[in-house]
Amino acid sequence: MANVRIRDQGKITLKDSDNSNEVSLQSPSTVSDNQDFIVPNADGSANNIITTNASGTLSFTDINTLVASDINWNTTPQYANITLVSGTGYFINTTLGPTTMTLPASPSVGDFVALKDYAGTFGTNNLTIDRNGSNIQGSAINSDLTTNRASVVLQYIDATKGWLYVVENNVDDLRPPYVSATGGTITTSGDYKIHTFTSSGTFTVDNAGGAAGSNTVDYLVIAGGAGSGGGGGGAGGFRQSYPNPSTAGLPVSAQGYPITVGAGGSSGSPNAGANAAGDGSNSIFSTITSAGGGKGGKEVTAGTAGGSGGGGNNCGSGGAGNTPPVSPSQGNSGGTGTGPGPASTSGGGGGHNASGGNGSSPGGGGAGGNGTATTINGSPTTFAGGGGGGARATNQPGDSPFQPVQGAGGSGGGGAGGYGTTYPSPSGPQIGSNGTANTGGGAGGSSLGFSAPGASGGSGLVIIRYKYQN
Repeated sequence: MANVRIRDQGKITLKDSDNSNEVSLQSPSTVSDNQDFIVPNADGSANNIITTNASGTLSFTDINTLVASDINWNTTPQYANITLVSGTGYFINTTLGPTTMTLPASPSVGDFVALKDYAGTFGTNNLTIDRNGSNIQGSAINSDLTTNRASVVLQYIDATKGWLYVVENNVDDLRPPYVSATGGTITTSGDYKIHTFTSSGTFTVDNAGGAAGSNTVDYLVIAGGAGSGGGGGGAGGFRQSYPNPSTAGLPVSAQGYPITVGAGGSSGSPNAGANAAGDGSNSIFSTITSAGGGKGGKEVTAGTAGGSGGGGNNCGSGGAGNTPPVSPSQGNSGGTGTGPGPASTSGGGGGHNASGGNGSSPGGGGAGGNGTATTINGSPTTFAGGGGGGARATNQPGDSPFQPVQGAGGSGGGGAGGYGTTYPSPSGPQIGSNGTANTGGGAGGSSLGFSAPGASGGSGLVIIRYKYQN
């Protein structure tokens, strides 16, 4: 049978060994003329492509020969950064150190350049290809050639993909290796990604990156702020590595990192004593643990030690900060109260940037210690302020009346203290304000009696930042 004809756009079908799947060959729905194709008489080499001679004869062809014949090679080795010219090939010499070559500006579709490692030193001294405003391989990042004897040809395709590598010889990864990860709420700021955890979760690293891009992360780990009695609650511990270069923070590997976001300490109950309020809970990322804030004291008791210490009540002393100790310090001590007496006061809780203020007699609660501002999340934000101390005045008939002054909450989420009076206008007990959620702020202390409940501390936060592009 000289010819096999299959009509009406039928197809030749080849079944696999169990007849479950098939490969088919079929003509287009319409053709302008009869066409015969003659297949090659032997197999080609690896990575060859099939080309035609425009008369139907097919053959295997090395793609490099198609491009290389059109390249005008500049035979002067290049050391310093130049702007490359379309249609030209360059021998790049990096024996003196890493260098950069810049792709043409405002390229046209079809423009191409070729680059070759002149001395076999790209592995030691990398060549960076500056994208000059266009994408490379569809991404707005520069490329690095990091293997010895590498040679490439890049061609400009369109604004979406930009420059594509149409020839790649002796190449490794054609872009700097960057950290990539998932988890939390992800935002960007310039060339950096930011993962924000307002509750516990997992930071999962998919790619640990490399020195040519990024291989470490920066962190901000804030513990939960403490609850209050009469004394203000201490702020949660504040620990951060930012700002660091992309390769000088905390190293990471491809794995999941559990994230613990510490809860704020509970409020003190009415008619309860010194242990009614709760300390803040720790926050944890990798090897970094920030300690929960120390609770404020109640009824002539001291504040508790913690990331930042709680304020003392009445004449109680403030709790120590930076407990357990780390360097740099994660917090400060709480302030001391005044009393005992009818115009007793409480100290403010410590904040990351300052100790809690002492109470002042008569009737002035200590201010909460201020927190610290950071731009790790892309804009200045203050965290870890201490709660203000509470105050009261039990004026009696014939006394010179005065209004007690509650302690102000520290900047960064610290709650304001409460206050109360008994004469001439009863106005107590007043409850202090809660610490702000996800700031690690300490709670504001209440006015001082047994019947005055405290307030709750603010929960903590974990933020992780790393470079993901140039």
